Amino acid sequence: MIAVDWGTSSARAYRLGPDGAVLERREGAGGILRVPEGGFPAALAGMIGDWLAAGETRVLLSGMVGSRQGWQEAPYLACPAGLDDLAGAVVPVPFADATVRLVPGLSAGDAAGVPEVMRGEEVQVFGALTRPDEDALLCLPGSHSKWVRVESGRIAGFSTSMTGEAFAALKDHTILGRMMTGTAEPGPAFEAGVARAAEAGGLLHHLFGTRTLGLFGRLAPEDGASYLSGLLIGHEVTSALADGAATGLATVRLVGSGPLMALYGRAIVLAGGEAVAGDPDAAARGLALIGERSAWM
Repeated sequence: MIAVDWGTSSARAYRLGPDGAVLERREGAGGILRVPEGGFPAALAGMIGDWLAAGETRVLLSGMVGSRQGWQEAPYLACPAGLDDLAGAVVPVPFADATVRLVPGLSAGDAAGVPEVMRGEEVQVFGALTRPDEDALLCLPGSHSKWVRVESGRIAGFSTSMTGEAFAALKDHTILGRMMTGTAEPGPAFEAGVARAAEAGGLLHHLFGTRTLGLFGRLAPEDGASYLSGLLIGHEVTSALADGAATGLATVRLVGSGPLMALYGRAIVLAGGEAVAGDPDAAARGLALIGERSAWM
């Protein structure tokens, strides 16, 4: 089977063995925003055409490729939802060279009833679980970070924080970024931002301190991005851990790859939690598990 995690800005494709093992993988910047209208069949063929020519006949897609802006919209499933629910709701996609199915995303609501949605992260969550019936709290860092609560092997609910996108907007398009150089990295400045996030005053007040600390020489320009990142991630983590504590879950399984993993891991520890890194190929494993349960005819 071929598994494709196809997001907004990038796509990852895996050629899987019968046991779900990754035989080959490839990744590129060919996210859905780069695909012209009507161009998804050609984009998929360009991505995995040689694997199809080698005899693969089944392709399972997840992520934003199943959104309104993607190839074909796959309706959201409501939480709680498990592997069998996702497998039973895959959507057929017309494609001349193989049998293609789309995994639906998930929807939920927060405590006030405001909707939450995800596409692609649900596959990573199931791929990151170590037991089919476990309870877990998972964090998937990114532009729109997800905190996911799993109960008895099913996704019970989740919340989204626009932390990464807010960081980019504040750094590149507000006065805060005028005094910043470099990138966000773990270290004293990041930890100072996390510590500040735990104090009274609220995020909007804390953000302005990023500028005034620089004006008074207490925050070097090369440390500004790290401090800002610590503030934003610190506020996110503090809130999420409080929700996790209410359900008795303090260990956070981090799912993903790249520099954000280290930043989130450190912030979680500073906030009193425990962080455990998950499999960077969780999407491949999750798609393999769904593929095993799906109807392909």
